[in-house]
Amino acid sequence: MLRFIVLVLAFLAPLSVAVSYAEAQNEGRELFNGKDLSGWRGNTELWSVEDGCITGRTSAEKPLTFNTFLIWEGKVGDFELELDYKMVGGNSGIQYRSKVLDDEKFVVGGYQADIDATLRYAGINYEEKGRGILAQRGQRVTIKGEKNSEAEEFGDGAELGKVIRKEEWNHYRVVAQGNKLSHYINDTLMSEVIDNQADKAASEGVLALQIHVGPPMVVQFKNIRLKTIK
Repeated sequence: MLRFIVLVLAFLAPLSVAVSYAEAQNEGRELFNGKDLSGWRGNTELWSVEDGCITGRTSAEKPLTFNTFLIWEGKVGDFELELDYKMVGGNSGIQYRSKVLDDEKFVVGGYQADIDATLRYAGINYEEKGRGILAQRGQRVTIKGEKNSEAEEFGDGAELGKVIRKEEWNHYRVVAQGNKLSHYINDTLMSEVIDNQADKAASEGVLALQIHVGPPMVVQFKNIRLKTIK
């Protein structure tokens, strides 16, 4: 009997380790250590760490002439990204499955989960340096080709915007699986794109955070967690 119990425990021990490892993998990984910009690259005159947050800041004295980004030193394909953000003034966004177009100026193009201080654009899907707005807030858009898309209204954009807290912390979740791209703010679906345009759709690319041209602004990010979808 004792021998049987020992054998059972010996069999279960590896399973326990495997389950723990799988659970750890499912929780994803932190992309920001809360102390410095290790693992990220960008213009350090604009990007820094303040109060344990990645912080992008512009001023009236040194206005930007082009959009610039803080780029994570890795790539994403099918994934779920969660982070908290807060911004005062201006416009920002989360780039994903994107391309670095100018490594010296940190210019990036591709899908963007939009953020803005006025809340007009927050949650939309915008293709930076590409096709422009792919889906407004409240829309599920299926892109079939050049100038060929179908839009379904699943909610009122203005009403959806009411769940976003102005100049306070909000929770953003971006899910990209296959050609389906979904943006959530504060656990509410804001926009969704099914991109079937073969010559434009991207299945993999960089992840980056944006500082936009325009009035002085401050945007902050924390609790940045990435989970790969297999």
